[in-house]
Amino acid sequence: MDVFSSLMDGFATALTPMNFLYAVIGVVLGTAVGVLPGLGPAMTVALLLPVTYVLEPTSAFIMFAGIYYGGMYGGSTTSILLNTPGESSSVVTAIEGNKMAKAGRAAQALATAAIGSFVAGTIGTALLAVCAPIVVKFAVSLGSPSYFAIMVLALLAVTAVLGSSRLRGFASLGLGLAIGLVGMDSVTGQARLTFGQPLLSDGLDIVVVAVAIFAVGEALWVAAHLRRTPLHIIPVGQPWMGKEDWKRSWKPWLRGTVLGFPFGALPAGGAEIPTFLSYVTEKRLTKHPEEFGKGAIEGVAGPEAANNAAAAGTLTPMLALGLPTNATAAVMLAAFTSYGIQPGPQLFESEGPLVWALIASLFIGNFLLLVINLPLAPLWAKLLQLPRPYLYAGILFFATLGAYSVNLQAFDLVILLVLGALGFMMRRFGLPVLPLILGVILGPRVEGQLRKTLQLSAGDPAGLWSEPIAVGIYVVVAIILAWPLLLKAWRRSRPQAEPAFAGMHATPEADPDRTDAGGANAQPFDDRDMDTTTNTAAGRQERP
Repeated sequence: MDVFSSLMDGFATALTPMNFLYAVIGVVLGTAVGVLPGLGPAMTVALLLPVTYVLEPTSAFIMFAGIYYGGMYGGSTTSILLNTPGESSSVVTAIEGNKMAKAGRAAQALATAAIGSFVAGTIGTALLAVCAPIVVKFAVSLGSPSYFAIMVLALLAVTAVLGSSRLRGFASLGLGLAIGLVGMDSVTGQARLTFGQPLLSDGLDIVVVAVAIFAVGEALWVAAHLRRTPLHIIPVGQPWMGKEDWKRSWKPWLRGTVLGFPFGALPAGGAEIPTFLSYVTEKRLTKHPEEFGKGAIEGVAGPEAANNAAAAGTLTPMLALGLPTNATAAVMLAAFTSYGIQPGPQLFESEGPLVWALIASLFIGNFLLLVINLPLAPLWAKLLQLPRPYLYAGILFFATLGAYSVNLQAFDLVILLVLGALGFMMRRFGLPVLPLILGVILGPRVEGQLRKTLQLSAGDPAGLWSEPIAVGIYVVVAIILAWPLLLKAWRRSRPQAEPAFAGMHATPEADPDRTDAGGANAQPFDDRDMDTTTNTAAGRQERP
C-alpha cells in the first residue's frame, strides 16, 4: 500500500500541466533524435542533457523519462526502415524488421514494435515500482565492505563480460578511472592530475565528459566515413496491425517482457542477451518457422519487448543502488549528480517525491509514445532523409552549446574537444565507451567506499571481506575473471559445436553510404563486431 500511495502521489506531481508538457516535449525530442541513424538512446540523453539545466529537478527528470523511452522507440524505427541499429540491442529487431519492411510490411513492423514497447515498458515500469523499494530495504542493511564489493562487481562485470575484448574493456575502464581522479583529493586536499591548472581542481564535469565521448566522438567518427549518397529509406504509411498480426504478437510481447526485465536489473545484464534469447525462443515456438529470416513478425515483437523491458529493469539498480548497468543509465546517473542528487538507498527517503514522480512519468511517457508516435511514423521516416552533414553539424553545435552552458567556462570547450578526440580514437581502435563512463562516475565512489572500509578496519585489508555478502560477491568476481580460461578448457574437452546463433546474422545491403551504429559503413553483422557495452557498435573496420 505504501508503494501504491507513493505512486499515486507521483502521478499527481507528474500530471500537473507544466510537468505533463515537459513529458510530451521529452517524448517528441527523444524520438526525433533517437530515430536518426547512429544515434542511440545514450547519445540522445547525453546530447539533450544540458537542455534540462534550466529546469527544476522534478521537471527535468520527467523530461528525461520521455527522452529515455523516446530514444528507445526511435532506435527501432531506424532498425526497421534502414537496417541500421542505433545500438547493439536493436540488432535483433533489424534482422526480421527490415525484411518485413522490404516485403512491404513496414507499417506492421513499426506497429508491433511500438505496441510491444508500450506493453513491455508498462509492465517493466510496474515491476520497477514494486522492486526498487525492496532493493532499497536490502541495500540499507549493507555496510561499506559490501558496497565496495558490489561496485567492483559492476565495474568488472560490465567491462569483462559484455565487451568484445576484455583487454580493450579494461583499457577503457582504466581511462575512465584516471579521468575520475582529476581534481582535489577529498581527504588530503592534494591536487591530482590537474597539471597546474586551477580550473581542474574541482574535477571534470560528468556532463561535459558524457557529451564529448558520446556526441562529439560519434560525430567525428561518422564524419571520417561520410559519403554524400543519400540513404535508401523504405517508405512507410500509417502503422497498423491486422487480426492475424495481433494474434501472432501478443505472446511474444509477454515472453519478451519476462526475459528482458531481470537481465536489465543485473549488474552485467543489459538488453543484448534477452533480445537474442527472445529471438531464439520465438523461432522455436513459432507456427511459421518458414518466415524466420524472411520477415517474421514474432522476430520483431519479442526482441523489441525484451529491449524495452530491460530498459525499465536498468533503472532499478540505478535508483536503488546508484549503479548504472548500461550507457543510458550511466548518463542518467550523471544527470542526478549534476543536480547534487546521489542515487542509492537513501534516495527514496531524501528525494521521495522526485523519485515517485519520475517513476510515474515513465508510465505517462510510455503511453504518450504510443499515442503520439503511431500517427507520426511517416514524419519520422521523412526525418531520416535529413542530410547527414547538416545533422552532425547540428549535433556538434548543440554539444558545444551544452558543454559551455554547464559552467559558462571556455575551458570546458577545450576539455570537450580533447575528450571528443578521445572518443573518436576509442571508436577507431574498438574500445568500448561504457566502461569509461562507468569509471568516471563510479571511480570516486569506489574510492570513497574503499577508504571508509579501511578506516573501519584500522587499515587491515581483511576488512574488505568482513561481511558475508562481500565474500559471496568476490566469489562471483573471481568466476567472471576466470570464466574465459574455464570456457577455453571446456571447449578443448569437447568436439566443435555449431554456433548458438548460426544463421541469425543481419545482412545490411551493400549501400556504400549507409552507416552502422558506429559510423562505419554497414557490413554483415558479426558477433565479434558487436560491442555491447556502448550504444555504438564501435570497433568496426575502417573503410579502405
